[in-house]
Amino acid sequence: MKYLIDFLNNKNVEKSRIFSHLKCSTEEAILLKLLTHKYIEGIESIVVSSLLKELYEENNFTYIKKISIIKNLLELGWIIKNTLSQNKNFEISDIELLNTNISPSTTFFKLLENGNFDFILPEKKAYIDHLEYLKDQFLRIELYQKLSTLRNNFKEDSPNIKQLKQRLELFEKRIQERIDISKCDIPELEIITKNNLTKKEEIIFLALLKEEYSSEIESLRDMNTLISLISEDEYEKIKNRTILEEGSKLVENGIIDFDEMLTAFGGVTRSFYIGDEILQKIMRNNREKTVKKAKLNMLIKEQDIFELIEPKTTLDDVVLHTKTEKILQNLLKRMDKEVVSRLKEWGIIEKKRGIDAKIIFYGPPGTGKTITALSLSKSLKKSVLNFDCSKILSQYIGESEKNVRKIFDTYYDLKSKTKSSPVLLLNEADQFLSSRSSSIHSSADKMHNQMQNIFLEQIENFNGILIATTNLLENIDMAFSRRFDYKIEFKKPNFSQRILLFRKNLPENALYEENFNIEELAKYSLTGGQIKLVIKNTALNIAVQKEPIWTMAAFKNVIQRELISSFGENNTMGFIVS
Repeated sequence: MKYLIDFLNNKNVEKSRIFSHLKCSTEEAILLKLLTHKYIEGIESIVVSSLLKELYEENNFTYIKKISIIKNLLELGWIIKNTLSQNKNFEISDIELLNTNISPSTTFFKLLENGNFDFILPEKKAYIDHLEYLKDQFLRIELYQKLSTLRNNFKEDSPNIKQLKQRLELFEKRIQERIDISKCDIPELEIITKNNLTKKEEIIFLALLKEEYSSEIESLRDMNTLISLISEDEYEKIKNRTILEEGSKLVENGIIDFDEMLTAFGGVTRSFYIGDEILQKIMRNNREKTVKKAKLNMLIKEQDIFELIEPKTTLDDVVLHTKTEKILQNLLKRMDKEVVSRLKEWGIIEKKRGIDAKIIFYGPPGTGKTITALSLSKSLKKSVLNFDCSKILSQYIGESEKNVRKIFDTYYDLKSKTKSSPVLLLNEADQFLSSRSSSIHSSADKMHNQMQNIFLEQIENFNGILIATTNLLENIDMAFSRRFDYKIEFKKPNFSQRILLFRKNLPENALYEENFNIEELAKYSLTGGQIKLVIKNTALNIAVQKEPIWTMAAFKNVIQRELISSFGENNTMGFIVS
């Protein structure tokens, strides 16, 4: 953060450490500094005219003459346009630009973090093994990703794109030089050569391979994202789609494969991945890990208690109340391997135990409890064993107690056989956690108390990460409350969070009416789950129209029905940023 603080504190921007890398005028740097200051204060984007008015005189509209500053900063890639109704590549007039929202770009943030854009080529020496080769190739894919992002914001002949393409050319030349003098086996290179892959096919293959090794969100598996990596313009995007179609070399030779999934709006999307045989050949050093994962999948099919979930989103994708988000981030830090190791050295936790945490998520339906539990697990790089607590009740006395023991016995059995530590998620655990009856009037009361006593015992001795979700914390038995390490509240989103949820979930490529106003929609007290449902239902209504224009009236009709519906908040659990 030292470069950020230096840039904001330096009264003379020319003396700031990053100024020489900005390649812009002093006047442009001053405007960029103001925009950065606002972003740090929580204003993620601002209308161009408002920003210019703050720096220049409003008399005689002097500030309008400074629109060229904004255009230059857009061209340099330090700022980006934020708009729902217009394609990012669509040219807009200077007058339209005055009423456009802008914000600092990811490229600019990287400069503030690192202080420079110095590009250092790897040494010209032979690769030791295929992993060292992949390290270079994955960096190459990251450069293609940056190039794709730049193309979304300005023209192909812009200075930033030209500079990045030159870096890529030098880097690809260095990779080939290292390959030429290497003697080790590189299975990835063998696959590329044997199948005579073109450069574009090679980039797609390596991008998908990068996803297999990465623990990040699967950002490169979508067809449009992959095509954007290898295309300079819209014409090329259409032409290059054949590389990923059925019958193409990559698919026909089994190098890649894909799953087809229905989208929330009724469309079909494809998610690509490396073919199993190819992946096994490449990842021979990780074969044991792959087999264990497959074994867990097989074991899950042999039982009827848990649903195995491989989370797709991390905490960065979930919109949460500021306090809740802060607690979860602190929780992640406390569960870090180094922190756990330190606690073991101090004797705070037993050396034989792994990462332990017993957590309650509580709050109204639709506020993000379930999706946050999955996202937390993804951030911890763990699978999830999900149990629906409504299944536990049995009409036969004594069966429920056995079922409680079976939940935990099966969890430990799966954990030991796979040598993995999945998160145990107990969804809608209200009946487990509610206060025990002090006066027993029936066998049902006795059974319920016995069931809870067993559950209490299992929670006390639980070894691993357990997350329970419930709607009402005040109904929880104090004995249970004491046994959970963390009790985290989920509140309904406030006005600004509802704005963010609408912005993130509304489709960018839809056509919106001229006076479309997200702030007006955000005035309705909806949960995150309801907002997502409202957008989906509105889309279904609009999609069947001859002129599918997204209007305020269409949204308000759906919102009114949602607010008066008795099902309202129970339609969907949680909400994520699409």
